[in-house]
Formats: sequence, C-alpha cells, structure tokens
Amino acid sequence: MTNTVEAVISPEATPEQLREQMISELKRSGDLTSLEVETAMCRVPRHEFTPEAPPKKAYAAFDAVVTKVNEQGMAMSSVSAPQIQAFMLEQGGVGPGMRVLEIGSGGYNAALIAELVGEDGQVTTMDIDPDVTERAERLLKQHGYDTVRVVTGDAAVGVADRAPFDAILVTAGAWDIAPAWRDQLAEGGRLVVPLRVRGLTRSIAFVRHGDRFVSESVRVCGFVPMQGTDEHHTQVLLVTGTEEIALKFDDEVMGDPSDLDNAVNTPRYETWTGVTIGRQQPFDTLQLWLATKLDGFCTMVVRDDLDTGIVTPANKWFSMAAVAGNSFGYVTWRRIEGDDGGVELGVHTLGPQAPELAEELADHVRSWDLEQRGGSGPRFAVHPAGTPDDQLSGERVVNKRNSRITISWPAA
Repeated sequence: MTNTVEAVISPEATPEQLREQMISELKRSGDLTSLEVETAMCRVPRHEFTPEAPPKKAYAAFDAVVTKVNEQGMAMSSVSAPQIQAFMLEQGGVGPGMRVLEIGSGGYNAALIAELVGEDGQVTTMDIDPDVTERAERLLKQHGYDTVRVVTGDAAVGVADRAPFDAILVTAGAWDIAPAWRDQLAEGGRLVVPLRVRGLTRSIAFVRHGDRFVSESVRVCGFVPMQGTDEHHTQVLLVTGTEEIALKFDDEVMGDPSDLDNAVNTPRYETWTGVTIGRQQPFDTLQLWLATKLDGFCTMVVRDDLDTGIVTPANKWFSMAAVAGNSFGYVTWRRIEGDDGGVELGVHTLGPQAPELAEELADHVRSWDLEQRGGSGPRFAVHPAGTPDDQLSGERVVNKRNSRITISWPAA
C-alpha cells in the first residue's frame, strides 16, 4: 500500500483537498521549496482559473490545462502545469514589494505573483492574443486580483511605462532574448525564460549584469511557442524525402540536405557506450552536453504511421541526433538484463562516415559520464548581438537575432 496523499484522497475530493494533494506532491518532487510560494498556491483557487477542466485535472501537479487551440487542434495557449509554475516562481525569487512583468497570460500565475509581491508590489501580465488577455482580465477581476494590470501586445516590446521591473517571468517558449527585456529589467533583476537553445528548451533564471544576462539555474520544461516579432520556426530535414524521418535544427539546416540521400541505403552501424542510466536517474544534462560539443547537433522524430524500420530509436518522438557531411546518427538505449528499468546508452549511425560519427557520438556520451554526470550542468550567458568574439567565453556560441548566447561547463 502506498504511503502518499493521493492514496487517501477519495474520488469525491473537494477542490481544497485536491489543492493540498497538489502542494504535497510538489514539495516531494522538490519543485516547491519555499514557504512563500507554498502559501500563494494555498490561497489561489487554481480550479477557478481553469474552468475548461474539472478540478481533478486542474490540480494535477504535472499537467497543463489547454485553454485555446487552433483549427488543427494544436495548443495556442494554456495554464502551465503547477510543477512548472512553482519552480519558475522559485527561480524568479519573487517577493514583497517587487515590480514584476509576466509575459504570457493565463490569469492563475499572475494571481500567484500578486500574492507574492503583496500590496506594495506591482504585477503586469501581457499576451499578444486578445482572447487570452480578455480571459485573464475577467478571471483576475472575478477573484479579487483587479490590481493586476493586463496588457495586450507583443512581448518583444515589453511594457516600458511600468519599467524598471525587478523580475520578468516569461511563460511562453522563447527562441531569443528581446532587447526590451534587458532594457526594462533593473540591474541585478531576474529574467526567467523558457529559452530554446539548439532545439532544447530550458527554463533559465538569468541575472542582469549591465548589458549581459548570466544564468543562475536551469530546469527542463516545455511551453507553447511565443508568437509575434520573435516567433521562430524550426528547420526540418526530411531524410527519406517523406515525413518518416525528420531531423530538426534550431537554426539553419546543417550542410546540403541532398548529402543524406544515400545514407539510408547503407547498413546501419551500431556501437554501445557502456554508460548506464537507472530508472529514476536524470540525463537532461547529456542533451545539453551533446548540443554543446556537436556542430551538427539536431533532434530526430520518426512518424509511427510511416515507419519502415530504417532507424530504431528508443523514443520516436524525440531523439538526440547529429549530422556530419553525408552521414547522420542518433543516441538510443537498450534494457539491461536483470535491471529493473535500467538502460545502456548506445549510438546508431547511417552513411559513408557512419563508423567515425558513431565513435564521435559515443566518445561524447562517455565524456559526459566521466566529467559532467551528477553535476550542476552548463552556465549560459546572453550578450547583445554584435558583441565581438574576443568578449565572449564558453565552449559554444549560439547566434540569435538579438543576442549571442554562450554555453560553458564548470567542472562537476
């Protein structure tokens, strides 16, 4: 019999009981760590801000509630999972008297921020979609948070008349850092943003130091992509000429796509690294390690309905991959006999350079295991676009429209 709060909650649980359960789960998972954020989550009735879902769904600790979809049924707006809202508020260090800008409105998170900043603080929430801001403003007023200012506009321009802000919390997936966010954030203020770097999204808490942002913490997350001026689309390479195997690049496609035309006609090369991962062991830093080390880093998706077995990844929806000239490969894993849920990491490659690429990928997996496994992960720094190379330090420089982002790895 499990000794969890969920085990003693009846199917007829009240919203208050479900809220208590949610908070207990977030404390156990380590996503909710401060009394201040816990108190705010106790006070704000999440189910009242998510009328699209029943209370049990609203208080599911690790689930978002979709509030708007497009004609294709894709989510355009949502109220983020309580887990993500909790750790982003912790990352932001939001406290009494602070002036906070939230980018991406749902209503609930703005109410949490209002609880944290108190009567002497100031909260502004903005979204580009008038349907979203109308919904947020209505719900906030209904539940007594009418001091929160709701703004309809493009996140790239921010809200200058309320600046400077002590914290800016971005609750939509961003590809770049808008200059307005730097200009409107106080020196030493915090920017928390789900930033996409080389195809990987992380919630990064940055501190402003002059014209630079320097990271303080990094968490895995997923968000609906930002719309507007800074909207950015992933570049996709279809390996077989169909949608069976798609290689996704965050910036430009690596090399000439026709170079891979014959790769799928070569025998698949396989190598195993000897690196094992237990059932509950995280390996998200491995993704960032490979993204730092490999010029041709990308992610691979395989469509189930078109799958012919050319590639056999452990996860068809997301695999770490890389392209080198006329060859490509990906990281996979296999179950360890006699181990409950443990796996060994391996590499599959295709193309004329398959053996060389496989060894390169495997070597990077092994170096992560030896040098970075269990460590705090990389540090990110954001510099304005045009910053000279000699003023940058790090193992990888990622160029964006408005910024140059460096990735460095302190010793684990």
